[in-house]
Formats: sequence, C-alpha cells, structure tokens
Amino acid sequence: MSIKPAPRSGKNTFAVDTVSRTPLQGRSKASFERMLATARKLMLERGSEEFTLQDVSKQGNVSIGSIYLRFESKENLVRAVIADHLGDIAKAEDAMIDTLRAQSSTLSEFVPRYVEAFAELLREHAPLLRLSMMRAAFDPLVAEPGRASANRAAKLATETMLVFRGEFAGEDNEVRANAAYQIIFATLARQLSLGSTGESVHPQDWGSLKVELGRMCLAYLTCNP
Repeated sequence: MSIKPAPRSGKNTFAVDTVSRTPLQGRSKASFERMLATARKLMLERGSEEFTLQDVSKQGNVSIGSIYLRFESKENLVRAVIADHLGDIAKAEDAMIDTLRAQSSTLSEFVPRYVEAFAELLREHAPLLRLSMMRAAFDPLVAEPGRASANRAAKLATETMLVFRGEFAGEDNEVRANAAYQIIFATLARQLSLGSTGESVHPQDWGSLKVELGRMCLAYLTCNP
C-alpha cells in the first residue's frame, strides 16, 4: 500500500482512500462520512481503540455490510480516522501560519505568537494524536505518515522563522530555526503527554509555559554565539 507525503496545500499526509473504498457522491458518501465520524467519536470518548464495528453500525446508523464494503477491517477504519485527522491538522497548521504571517512583521512578534498558536493547536488535537502515536509504535501504515506529518510541521515552522533570518544572530540560521522548533515541540508534547509512553510531567501553568517558551526561543534565535 503506497502512502505519499503531503504538499503545502494541506492535503492529508496519507489519504483515507489508501485504506478504504471511498464513495464519490450521494448517500454512499454521507454514510461513509458517518462511519469515520462515529469511529472518531468512539475513539475520543473511550480514549482507546476499544470499540467494535457493531458500535459504529449502531451509533452511526450504518449497516455492518456497508462498513465492510468500505473497509476490509476495523484496523483500516482506525487508520482512516487517523488519516483524516492528519489532514485536519495539516489544514489547521496552514491556516495558523498564514494568519501569523499576516499579523507578524518581525521575529519578536512571530515567535511568541507561534508558540501560543501551535500550543493551542496541539492541545486541541492531543487526544487523537495520543492514540495515533500509540498505534504508530506497531503499525507502519500509521508510523510512516505520522513521521511525514511531523516533518511537515517542522519544515513549515522553520521556513516561516527563516523569513525573518535578518534578525537572527550568527550565521547558522537554519540550524537555529530547526533547534528552536524542536525545543518548542518537545516541550509542548511532553506537557501534553504526547508520545508512546504517555509519561506524566510535573504540573505547570499552561499559560506561563507558553510565555516563557516563546521568550526562551526568541532569546536563543537572537543571541550572539
């Protein structure tokens, strides 16, 4: 099964139709969307993949036969939910960056705004991201697109930081931009327990964390080596 990386346009890092038979129109399309929406809802409500296709059939008002017509297995339905979610994240990231670029004319304006916006984006999507990361630990059909999605986010952030490269200190602009992003993501991901271990962290005020993280990264980007 081939999975292709997404372009900047916001399309999915892997398409739902790589793990399903996707209808094009009419009642079949509406039924298909209900399957995805119901499976996502069940995953979020239960915090796991512990649901059955009978649950999807009953709550989504779709027949078992129609589910099997679109998905060969529950595994593929879960993968399709994750694919759809990665597409949502990509679109949200694109919209976020476009908004921040319109609002920011300097690096000192962009960095704290980026940390704030990215933190809230991750927090909004964290419940399903946790489940995606858990599956990625053993499912290559999710792991590969997950990596592509993470790399896409990193590239988008670093390329936008580099728009303001004239305000960076030193000459290693690309290295600094990438390091700043990795610090931002790692800090936020750990605080949100995003990762295969789901490790807990020391409680910290979320608002204060965002402010201090933005200040720290801006100082790092602009300090002389």
